[in-house]
Amino acid sequence: MANSGYFDENSDVSAILFDLDNTLIQTRKGDTKACNKLVELLQNEYGLPKDMAVESGSTFLRAFRARPDDESYALHEWPAHLWRNCLPKNYKHIAKSVSTEWLRLRFRYLALTNDVIHLLETLREDYLLGLITNGPSRAQWQKIERLGLRKYFDCVLVSGDLPWEKPDQHIFHEACKLLNVEPRNCIMVGDKLETDIKGGKEAELAATVWIPLQKDEEISDLPDITIDNVTELPEVLPNSPKLKRSTNMSDDC
Repeated sequence: MANSGYFDENSDVSAILFDLDNTLIQTRKGDTKACNKLVELLQNEYGLPKDMAVESGSTFLRAFRARPDDESYALHEWPAHLWRNCLPKNYKHIAKSVSTEWLRLRFRYLALTNDVIHLLETLREDYLLGLITNGPSRAQWQKIERLGLRKYFDCVLVSGDLPWEKPDQHIFHEACKLLNVEPRNCIMVGDKLETDIKGGKEAELAATVWIPLQKDEEISDLPDITIDNVTELPEVLPNSPKLKRSTNMSDDC
């Protein structure tokens, strides 16, 4: 449930910075769903015993989360390499087809929900929107492009392209610079206390909004506002006049 009342009537918030994974898209849940479907596929289509299929899927998911990209491989070849390492010896030849199905299912489950699309489209009528995401450049841009996210944002920053990552205040200030706004006019929305919230506080943004990944996660006093889901964000935003998108924004956005 959203907690409101942080902003007063004189608040002048003109830009909202969003985290990507587990904030706008449910990366952990989506990847788990995709992997569970693949476990079924391994059993029903390829004949793996259930215990082998489950072990292969679990091992792959752990490896992929630990290292979502390796630039010594082509981007589409990296998950195939991981599957090849995770499948039993007699099934390694199916790694490429399994990896193709993994990517299809993954982006199906990571797609923005209609509620989040409506949220972003509505917010863009009154606010500048920025996206700041940590992670390897190719892997993060693959998600951004495959999910069609660019059109919702005035500025997109991927830490893999930059000398800093969240919680370094420089990445937040870079977003503000590209949007041509002051940090005091921005809020940061994200799921991680140690990156999104801590970084937003150290960058002296107007406020930080935390979305705990787990419903039973211990509430922290670090964020200014806590909500259960990103779609609750309008409930806590100030009602002050907003800054419309301007031709003065940096072309680098």
